[in-house]
Amino acid sequence: MIYAVNGKTASLTWTGIMNTTQVMSSATTQRLERIGELDRAVVKASAPIKILSQLGWPKDSSAAFLAGWRAGRPELPKVTLLVPSYSQEIEALESIAAACDRSDPLAAYIHVTAQSYVTAARMLEGIGTPEFTRHCTTLYGAPRTPWPSQTIDGVDAARHMLVTTDRLLGGYHIPPTVCDIPAEEFAERLRVSINAFFRDDPVRVVVDDSLPSKAVAGSKRIRLRASAMFSELDLHQLLEHEGYIHTATILNGRYQTNLRSLGLGAPRTTRPQEGLATLAELMTMSIDIMRLRRLAIRVVAVQAALEGGDFIDVFRVFLESGQTEEESFQSAQRIFRGGDVRGRVAFTKDSGYLRGLMETHTFLRVIIRDNRPELFSNFLAGRMTLGDAIALAPEFESGVLNGPHYIPPWATDLRRVAALSVFSGFVGEINLEGVSLEAIAVREQELAAAGQ
Repeated sequence: MIYAVNGKTASLTWTGIMNTTQVMSSATTQRLERIGELDRAVVKASAPIKILSQLGWPKDSSAAFLAGWRAGRPELPKVTLLVPSYSQEIEALESIAAACDRSDPLAAYIHVTAQSYVTAARMLEGIGTPEFTRHCTTLYGAPRTPWPSQTIDGVDAARHMLVTTDRLLGGYHIPPTVCDIPAEEFAERLRVSINAFFRDDPVRVVVDDSLPSKAVAGSKRIRLRASAMFSELDLHQLLEHEGYIHTATILNGRYQTNLRSLGLGAPRTTRPQEGLATLAELMTMSIDIMRLRRLAIRVVAVQAALEGGDFIDVFRVFLESGQTEEESFQSAQRIFRGGDVRGRVAFTKDSGYLRGLMETHTFLRVIIRDNRPELFSNFLAGRMTLGDAIALAPEFESGVLNGPHYIPPWATDLRRVAALSVFSGFVGEINLEGVSLEAIAVREQELAAAGQ
């Protein structure tokens, strides 16, 4: 083989090529070995930091409150949570973060993942104090955090949705969703679909009497609240949201060979994860108007708590929205877990669902516009943010990272997803000012009269 150097010819033997290849391979091997060390370290160091289990209230906490409420003498719940110490974990995670070469996409992911767990640990160490909410908003955002590139925030969006749904529901033309399926029966029905989808991994569906949420998904089990009643629509909603997104992306991350921390579910990935899961509900028409309304009410309720509303005030917000007393307690509990029932210190996670939905839907529209559909596949391949899916793209392209092992049925053909995305982007540009039912009817009459 001949090549030119400064106008002179020289030969390059196959031995030279092989040596060059070996050097490159050796450098890649060394890089992945170093990444592997950091990856294993962050998985181990973050393991003790469990947010929701640390914030859980005693399962009998609702009984005393509701008894007082029904007697006309409501009192703030008396809940004492253990404040943990994570000094060793924080030290280890900060050491891992400092050791990461942030110019390397894999190391940069490990760096922000470690920092995310540091923030979560400090949040939990601040339970009941303003420090809890300060770190909480870093992880999940807050209702009044402006949406990127927009002039609105979460409260604006939530109120718009509530006004719109009030108009629709106020006329009683949309029948209410009937929740008449007990948790045990619902769990058995959910198991059928879960077992069929997760063909290579056993995922259990269990009933748990300690959950503040109706459902929580992990890599090995999906838990349902024992006291909750479910609807037929819940079956599809939970399957798409909890099973095909939350559980699937955790397992997809654990199928990675070079970056197992993609299966951690770091707190920084919560908002995009909830946004993706809610988008899945929309894409499959598994969401109903009351579910969308509940997401909006939670944003308003979080803001009310941050502005000084106490547990009783926030309980009333949910009660006046149409929830039962039991559900209103559970909803208020979600917001005050880890906070202060007197107000101003709250758990802001519930403010991230609508924003996450907006960001994820926008992301989908942009990658279709820019002809980058592979980025959506990346996003499903583990627990990550939208920015991670972009930054890690070269690693997926080179084969260092694997594509998703489990793909939600609705996402297997992006041509259909693209059609909906393109259409939704177009109709969003249509100006409805001056458009009314009367104007539509008149226009039809004019066309008919003209023989068109």
